[in-house]
Amino acid sequence: LRVVVSRTRCPDIATRVGHALGAEMIGMGSAGAKAMAVVDGRADVYLHDGGQYEWDNCAPAAVALAAGLHASRIDGSPLVYNCADPLLPDLLICRPELAASVLATVAEVRSAAITRA
Repeated sequence: LRVVVSRTRCPDIATRVGHALGAEMIGMGSAGAKAMAVVDGRADVYLHDGGQYEWDNCAPAAVALAAGLHASRIDGSPLVYNCADPLLPDLLICRPELAASVLATVAEVRSAAITRA
């Protein structure tokens, strides 16, 4: 399993989820480049937490969806654009057969972080 993340600002949750999944972590720049790595099969999952503006991930998410991939927030809720606040807190793009396990792992990692706090 290959998880693509920000090359310069890898979110802690992405590291924890990747470790829990036994994934290879691949650092890469640009939201579009990371999404296209999943589209073209160089990666299996793109997980981002920490915010992006909608103009940074709208087109990559649309291309991923058109390619038959899963695209959502990291809690599984849909991506919603054209809101008063253009900041989207997080993003998950992955192969559809991985979505349930990645989302469940995100929930487990978040729950464990809350329990430790």
